[in-house]
Amino acid sequence: MTPTQSCNLVVHGAAGRMGQRIVACALAEPKKWNLVAAIDRSDHPRLGDDAGQVAGAGDIGVALNTSWEVPADVVIDFSLPGALRGIAEACVQRGVPLVVATTGLEVDDEAAIAEAAMSVPVLISPSMSLAVNIAMDLVGRAGRLLRGVGSRADVEIIECHHHHKEDAPSGTALKFGRIVKNAMGQSKETHGREGRPGSRPEDEVGYHAVRSGDNPGEHTILFGLEGESLSVNVRATNRDSYARGALAAAEFLVGKPAGMYNMEDVLGITREK
Repeated sequence: MTPTQSCNLVVHGAAGRMGQRIVACALAEPKKWNLVAAIDRSDHPRLGDDAGQVAGAGDIGVALNTSWEVPADVVIDFSLPGALRGIAEACVQRGVPLVVATTGLEVDDEAAIAEAAMSVPVLISPSMSLAVNIAMDLVGRAGRLLRGVGSRADVEIIECHHHHKEDAPSGTALKFGRIVKNAMGQSKETHGREGRPGSRPEDEVGYHAVRSGDNPGEHTILFGLEGESLSVNVRATNRDSYARGALAAAEFLVGKPAGMYNMEDVLGITREK
């Protein structure tokens, strides 16, 4: 994609809450994005309707469909785990890059992604938010610094999302946890606490999932020290932050060789060895 050429975009899961925002944000940048197909499941009640209308952006001449037949430069998947394998296979058949923003993936889904990445570029992240991915880098740095000075830190991860979210803890919270474990060496985890579990183990990361209202997403990573604490908080005020991040990922992926990518690559974050 050149500065004077728009990118032909396919959105999979286009009628969902996030899919609608990706469509709307792409339509707001017509010099950069050309929505050529909007896909969703075969039993969706809005199937056949104009995708722009579904997204609240007016008629665009692209109907919500179950597949795409036109040339495409990149696909953004924001659907459900069960639908991922089909779109991954379609991308491989057509040689089209794939951005996977779907969370709550099963082992079979992850295997399908890994297989697709052998043929086409695939970018996957538990969160498309730029701020969240920067926060992940900060959390990893904090963990390594604390471990380097031999300081004990009780790490608790608190996440809050809207009451429609089906998986808990969020994929983003679990990714934060993996980052903490790799940085600090914890090997245990717990999900909430009740009753009399006794004193807190040192070698543990705690997760707490809150489902409330229409919260688009908030994560707090708390490092509890002796006499002080450190908190990293990242909060979305609307879903457009995830949509814009997914579009940034799609723009990055176009023209890349086959392989697996993530948001660290998009942001240019250097991985710690």
